Amino acid sequence: MIEKTFTIIDKDGIHARPAAILVSTVSKFKSEVIVEYKGKQVNLKSITSLMTLGAGEGDQIKVFVEGPDEEEAFQETEAVLKISSVVK
Repeated sequence: MIEKTFTIIDKDGIHARPAAILVSTVSKFKSEVIVEYKGKQVNLKSITSLMTLGAGEGDQIKVFVEGPDEEEAFQETEAVLKISSVVK
């Protein structure tokens, strides 16, 4: 299992555009990708679940990836988060 904590830097938090890109990206992997915020965990393959977190600028989220292709899934998830300037 891979896990990493990120700090949200986007003033709008995790909003619709980067959320849609994230869901699209992780959905192609067999691994389970989970995001945790304030003790609540959601499946990153569900845009509805991700949007219900309500994480905003300055908040920390933790990403967990586990499965047969976890390394690649994690690398792409991290890249999308950083490219879309959602986290640092």
